[in-house]
Amino acid sequence: MSHIAVIGAGITGVTTAYALIEKGHTVTVFDRHRYAAMETSYANGGQLSASNAEVWNHWSTVIKGLGWLFRRDAPLSLNLAPSWHKYSWLAEFVGNIPNYRANTIATTRLAIEARQHLLAMAEKAGIDFNVEQRGILHIYHSEKDFETAAKANALLQEGGLTRTAVAADQIRGIEPALQGSYFGGFFTPSDFTGDIHKFTRGLMAYCERMGVKFVGDADVSNMAASGDGVDIGWSRAGETQLHKTHVDGVVICAGVASRRLAAMLGDRVNIYPVKGYSITVELDDEDTRAAAPWVSLLDDKAKIVTSRLGANRFRVAGTAEFNGANRDIRADRVQPLIDWTRKLFPGINTSRVIPWSGLRPMMPDMMPRVGPGRKPRVFYNTGHGHLGWTLSAATAQIVADQVSVAVPV
Repeated sequence: MSHIAVIGAGITGVTTAYALIEKGHTVTVFDRHRYAAMETSYANGGQLSASNAEVWNHWSTVIKGLGWLFRRDAPLSLNLAPSWHKYSWLAEFVGNIPNYRANTIATTRLAIEARQHLLAMAEKAGIDFNVEQRGILHIYHSEKDFETAAKANALLQEGGLTRTAVAADQIRGIEPALQGSYFGGFFTPSDFTGDIHKFTRGLMAYCERMGVKFVGDADVSNMAASGDGVDIGWSRAGETQLHKTHVDGVVICAGVASRRLAAMLGDRVNIYPVKGYSITVELDDEDTRAAAPWVSLLDDKAKIVTSRLGANRFRVAGTAEFNGANRDIRADRVQPLIDWTRKLFPGINTSRVIPWSGLRPMMPDMMPRVGPGRKPRVFYNTGHGHLGWTLSAATAQIVADQVSVAVPV
């Protein structure tokens, strides 16, 4: 039986481990943290959203970004300090603008496919992850923004998504808790939400019961691939001893660390860490619970998304910060999320709010890197950007199929 190593125990790594054991492989998962789902899979926006599959490679994104450069509370923040990786990545991002249409359609199709796989995983593993299958409502403040969204909606529909335009008076009917006035919106009833951390930890526990070995506190320092397998050198946190593990194949699912690991194997995986923020509002009293929405929202102007995670938690997330591998939680980036919550849902008590930040692993073309590397028995399932939660269940199946062809059970 072939032995496959998965590097990374976030949502992509754990869904990959699951898909591999379903194919009959023996699997070991390495992660530099002691537990699964401790980085970008910890507290994201919660949306499983084919309706958010539009890639960012568009001139309108560039123009908006330039206009936001000197606003500390802007949805997009760029640290202007010199960095070859950052500016070369941005140049590649602009270079992929001609691929906007094709990549948006492809991402939509992949997101739709992923739904069935993720729900099947949850059912088989018996995972309670606060899933809410109430759809996702995108709201627009102006006619201009709505018309721009309609153009993107045509691409989502071409990718197979059913998404309906709704008038201003219909928005309140879909989510009665929402306050304010809006020009219109789009509603996607097939999209849903859930707690990525609870799902990932639950699926990891199931995988362990099925024989997957999870090695935590493991820092991978070197790898070498050949025709007969891959040698992995790693050490425990706080130890100097170097451990060596030989496997028949490896799948890199390490988020923003994937770029460094790929370089060890002779591959260029140009991931840049794009920081996002979230707040989890603890809904401690009945009035606050009643004032919080159940339908998931995306406010296009503010670039903010929401999810209701059970009766007692409300997740609000957004922003994109280009600042390298910086994980600091900045008050000036968190405050707009709190202010937005108070404005649109004034009945929510925001006295108990938990802030978080995570680094989205983004490729310049906004497409995940899924497939083989240059060397034999090396594979990648990484670079999902802001759609890791949405796409991972499908890309895990794709890479597991590829591994099974190259490294038969």
